[in-house]
Amino acid sequence: MSKKIDLQKIPPLNSLKGFEATARLLSVRGAAKELNLTHPAITHQIRSLEENLNVKLFRRDGRSIAITKEGKLYYPYVKDALAKLIEGADVLNLKFLEHPIKVQSYITNSIRWLAPRLPKFRVEHPDIQLHLITSNANWEFDEDHADIGLIFNDAKIPPHLSWTKLFNAVLFPVCSPELLKGNTPMIKPCDLLNYPLLFVYTEAWSWEKWFEAVQSEPAQITRPILIDTLAMALEMAIKGEGIVLVNGPSAEDYLASGQLVRPVDNQIDVEGEWGVICSKTIRNTPHVTAVIDWLQKEADLSDWS
Repeated sequence: MSKKIDLQKIPPLNSLKGFEATARLLSVRGAAKELNLTHPAITHQIRSLEENLNVKLFRRDGRSIAITKEGKLYYPYVKDALAKLIEGADVLNLKFLEHPIKVQSYITNSIRWLAPRLPKFRVEHPDIQLHLITSNANWEFDEDHADIGLIFNDAKIPPHLSWTKLFNAVLFPVCSPELLKGNTPMIKPCDLLNYPLLFVYTEAWSWEKWFEAVQSEPAQITRPILIDTLAMALEMAIKGEGIVLVNGPSAEDYLASGQLVRPVDNQIDVEGEWGVICSKTIRNTPHVTAVIDWLQKEADLSDWS
């Protein structure tokens, strides 16, 4: 069994970084610049460490500083300890890279936007394996089961998570050109009331919100068609069975191919945005960074909104 470490004897860990940089550079100003801290912050770290150890680590030498014999004795231990911590973090990162990166995405966006682009991702990043986790039951990031999430968010991001924006949140209707027999775009939004409107039950409010925003008054919607998922609603729209509202990139490829059209030009901004979320502890690991950078690039190529 490993020997117990007396944690009470461990010096202030933050101060060790300031000491190492100052001792290596023999410059408080240089250490502050390297660690992106202020000159007083580094001075405070060194003073705190000296008080904890009850020794002087540096002395003034004219306008410069010099390391004391105690500082010289202590420096290799600090350097080795910090290097060991970095080595351990690198080992964890390498271990992390051995496993597929679990990507959470909603069913519709997975099918309609993300999945068609994955062959391109595999060509560009053959060393990265992705594991898609799709669900419409959980709209928030499920950090217990996913590494990163491609989600819609309209709330404050918790401080331990990293957020990268991909798309604006814009709500607009789409339908098959066959439904309108080429009569697009319509002049007035209220003309849509003459056609079947498809309601995704989890966002049943969206049509009322859209009509109220684009024509400044509520619409009298009669006999809407309720659908379980946006994926099913889009299939029905493609077959000419109604008009559906979309928020997100799920209809982009169908709009580009002409299978779907926008029956009116009106769209409204929705509070929130689409993006990628993950723990800050893995945000800068090479494979996670590669995935997020790739998603940003694909989002920049999109022109759905």
